[in-house]
Amino acid sequence: MAKTKTAYVCNECGADFMRWQGQCSECSAWNCITEVRLGAVKTKNTRLDGYAGTTVAKVMRLDEVDLQEVPRFSTGFVEFDRVLGGGIVPGSAILIGGHPGAGKSTLLLQMMCGLAEQGGALYVTGEESLQQVAMRAQRLGLPMGALKMLAETNVETICQLAQQEKPRIMVIDSIQVMHLADVQSAPGSVSQVRESAAFLTRFAKQYHIAIIMVGHVTKDGSLAGPKVLEHCIDCSVMLDGDTDSRYRTMRGHKNRFGPVNELGVFAMTGQGMKEVKNPSAIFLTRGKEDQSGSIVMVLWEGTRPLLVEIQGLVDYSPLNNPRRVTLGMEQNRISMLLAVMHRHGGLQMADQDVFVNVVGGVKVNETSADLATLLALVSSFRDKPLPNDLVVFGEVGLAGEIRPVPSGQERLREAAKHGFRRAIVPMANAPKEAIEGMQVIGVSKLAEALEAI
Repeated sequence: MAKTKTAYVCNECGADFMRWQGQCSECSAWNCITEVRLGAVKTKNTRLDGYAGTTVAKVMRLDEVDLQEVPRFSTGFVEFDRVLGGGIVPGSAILIGGHPGAGKSTLLLQMMCGLAEQGGALYVTGEESLQQVAMRAQRLGLPMGALKMLAETNVETICQLAQQEKPRIMVIDSIQVMHLADVQSAPGSVSQVRESAAFLTRFAKQYHIAIIMVGHVTKDGSLAGPKVLEHCIDCSVMLDGDTDSRYRTMRGHKNRFGPVNELGVFAMTGQGMKEVKNPSAIFLTRGKEDQSGSIVMVLWEGTRPLLVEIQGLVDYSPLNNPRRVTLGMEQNRISMLLAVMHRHGGLQMADQDVFVNVVGGVKVNETSADLATLLALVSSFRDKPLPNDLVVFGEVGLAGEIRPVPSGQERLREAAKHGFRRAIVPMANAPKEAIEGMQVIGVSKLAEALEAI
């Protein structure tokens, strides 16, 4: 009898070791290393070809590749299509993650029920029973006559049945509960998630079936499992949203078929997930009266502008180390902007508590919010309200200069559509031709922006 080979793998980062140890030397996590039995290597046929016949690879020149465009098909949600780059590509592997209760299964069930009426949709559930999924579909009032369901966690069995059904799209809910018989470890482990995802990705490419895999997230918001999981798939999408908020934001972190960092906005209602056609409107629920510490700026999310409100609060701190609290922005950047304000703006907030909040739960990842953040903090510090019809954007450098940002003209036109009549922007982003109904002030230094308000 052949001796069974074993390996010791970290469940947090996927590093392997010769023997068991209490702490992982790669990620420094404790009690996360488990023993994994390695199965025998098959040399004749791969597991995927065990029931489909041997596939013969062919070497060809790059100019011989067929460049015929693969037609995409819509998910039924315009916001979802936007994040994916225009729709689903046949044969692609898509990973959608999010916190529990974010609405991943609800959104995918709505999408699959709509696509099933066009034919070729298979929903595989490994966490819920078929009765539970049917109850949710009935509660949401979805059409249930065309969608094909399967409750299974064995990947080989799923692929065999999918080859018989020949669906156009298949949902795996979720990848953390799937397992392969040849991998001797528990479902959800690093090796099981890695091998199951690789198996499903190969199956999708070989049979041109689009596969959407649902992934769990860890406490810090990152996808659970090995990093290889994000490398082998084509698109990685995260669905974010607080449980006490009805709005959900979908952002693409990886996309081989379109732009990344596209943003889609949904609303969780009693009838399921509803897409928000005009996201800027929900993030601009401001009062009619001017308030200090509040300002509107224009983000550029993927291929479209998005208006959001930034709130700043500056208050005297009784602590030796005043607090710097940010929600939706990077905390270190706020500290840097406060230093620029002291050096080039003449305002010192070293003894003040500073709080910054991006309304609506939007995460700001670009530098165009620098100028708006500083002006909001100055407004709160001086208790001087800013006009409600003012919009601001621009990057602030360490020398106090105001740097231009991409797509400045499109940002200004979007602000004008929503009724804003005044704007403070970098000098390089000031339009050459006047925008009807809007007064645009171009600034090149932080001192000029302070004078403008």
